[in-house]
Amino acid sequence: MTASQQPTASQQPTRIDALVIGAGFGGMYAVHKLSGMGLSVQGFEAGGDVGGVWYWNRYPGARCDLMSLDYCYSFSPEIEQEWTWSEQFAAQSDILAYANFVADRLDLRRHFLFETWVTGAAYDEAANVWRVTVDDGRVFEATYCVMASGPLSIPKGVPFDGADDFKGEILLAAKWPHTPVSFEGKRVGLVGTGSTGIQIVPEVAKTAGALTVFQRTPSFTLPMRNVTLEPDYVAELKRNYAGIRQVARNSPLGGVRPQSTRPFFSVTPEQRRALMEDSWARGGLSFLGTFSDLLVNPEANEQVAEFVRGKISEVVTDPVTAEKLKPRGYPIFARRPCLDTHYYETFNLPHVKLHDCLESPIVKITPAGLLTETGEVELDVLIFATGYDGLTGALLNFDVVGRGGLQLRDKWRDGAKSHLGLMIASFPNLFLVCGPNGPAALANIITLDQQNVDWIADAITHMRTEGLATIEPTEAAEEAWMNTVYALAELTLVSKANTWYVGGNISGKPRGLSMYTGGFQRYTEACRLAAENGYKDFVFETVAAKSAAKSPALVG
Repeated sequence: MTASQQPTASQQPTRIDALVIGAGFGGMYAVHKLSGMGLSVQGFEAGGDVGGVWYWNRYPGARCDLMSLDYCYSFSPEIEQEWTWSEQFAAQSDILAYANFVADRLDLRRHFLFETWVTGAAYDEAANVWRVTVDDGRVFEATYCVMASGPLSIPKGVPFDGADDFKGEILLAAKWPHTPVSFEGKRVGLVGTGSTGIQIVPEVAKTAGALTVFQRTPSFTLPMRNVTLEPDYVAELKRNYAGIRQVARNSPLGGVRPQSTRPFFSVTPEQRRALMEDSWARGGLSFLGTFSDLLVNPEANEQVAEFVRGKISEVVTDPVTAEKLKPRGYPIFARRPCLDTHYYETFNLPHVKLHDCLESPIVKITPAGLLTETGEVELDVLIFATGYDGLTGALLNFDVVGRGGLQLRDKWRDGAKSHLGLMIASFPNLFLVCGPNGPAALANIITLDQQNVDWIADAITHMRTEGLATIEPTEAAEEAWMNTVYALAELTLVSKANTWYVGGNISGKPRGLSMYTGGFQRYTEACRLAAENGYKDFVFETVAAKSAAKSPALVG
């Protein structure tokens, strides 16, 4: 620990048992779980309230692409019965309302400091505490530090020069205003056609005078086909939640999305076509689960991709625009699969245009709009849906210092390393929720959040029962886990596209798939065994040893 990280007399630290950074669904559950164990807990959240990414993402059309059945907690039967989802795929406003409902129901806000940015976290070996500083200068110390900052919480921002010169309005999808935004009659430009941009386009097109979509990389998107949930169906769900949750916890996805064991070429071409047509008609991510080998068999993947490209031509009337919208050059579902509501249909409207940035890249922002290599597009409003610094961005957004003064950014200089996506060697008592090298975006995130927090809580309980002061994985265990992650990544087509999954959207970021691709069920089994085998892959220090290290030596 450096001198600058030592608390001054005016910054005498507040001492608690556990610190939790983030008030999204992972942080909320961590605060609930740890405080329920009798620990004193302090949470920190940069936003003004709970909800994590859903507190910030209020852009038009914002909606979860996981079914609301999966995108909610399962630890409380009471909350399951008291809360009712209205749609199969919940809108941002409903998800945020759910987060607020849970926070009220469990009295979670009293544990959090909102509108509070963490500026540093450092482990003090002598005192055996994590010392966390926040933006107003306050200092907090705790035995345990839980990073629940989420895999998608640090937006990329505006990626072009000239933003300060623009005379119109610039909006970031990831930091959307909390007041209504009007596009009535305005010339709107949108940059970014990932899942966020695909949700924004149909909504903005309803009122904009003109909409230009600047497409840098075409995305595969599937029809969401959202529906209102009927009361009788909701009642069935609530009667059967226990069994549904059991199936989800034991599935490769941590959810109940359909998942086939049928390889693509095991059925005839006619049967394959019929199966894809059926999945397409049903909508949602069920199409991804039509065949079992889409992410390991390149030939099967390409045939499914061509089916989807054909669907674009069926919808978009202008053949030139349709061709530009067709993704090529990477496997389908190697990028995050998107769901849409009339995205392709929007390009049939006379006031909506597609600008292909592969043919004519954006040069810079000008006072009047966007300058491309083929000319200037004049705009009144610019929307950037350009994504996040995924998986590691939030963890490297401030200084995290471990044993011996080791900076996390130095340890991760060549890529993120962890054990089970839960802990990091040389960073004692630092826990990750939905961290790099776990399933992260490849599993139902709330189920993963709960599983991670439960494992962390069990580890802390074990330590307190056994009189243990610190826990951290061994270097050998971390290396072995990373070798597993790397080996599995080579077997999947997910690693073959230049996406945020592999750090491809951030200049200078180490490249590599920092996610466990073996499936949620196998991941949870690895976590369970890590605890049941006596935590042999971890090293501990006893409370007695730490106390002796702090005491002056006795001279006889």
